[in-house]
Amino acid sequence: MDGAHVALTIVAAYDVSEDSRRSRLAAVLQAHGDRVQKSVFVLTLTPESLTEIRVKAHELLDHDTDSLYLFRQCSTCWETLECIGQAHTPEKVLFWAVL
Repeated sequence: MDGAHVALTIVAAYDVSEDSRRSRLAAVLQAHGDRVQKSVFVLTLTPESLTEIRVKAHELLDHDTDSLYLFRQCSTCWETLECIGQAHTPEKVLFWAVL
């Protein structure tokens, strides 16, 4: 299997000081995953889409005031996720492809 088909689970957390930059970053992340907190997303990515997010974030963020953390999760780590209170894991969305 080549790298383009490998799915990576990434937890993205950010702190962005300006509303417009924060909204644009949230839109980039939302296109690739699920918001689980106001500034935290769970993303399922290919290595190429992770690179794309990194490039967009570098262009978008003010490196003096903003931050974005990208935490890669191994499948074993993700399977042992514990949620407490209102927290819950994002539901997997299955897609059908007709060829």
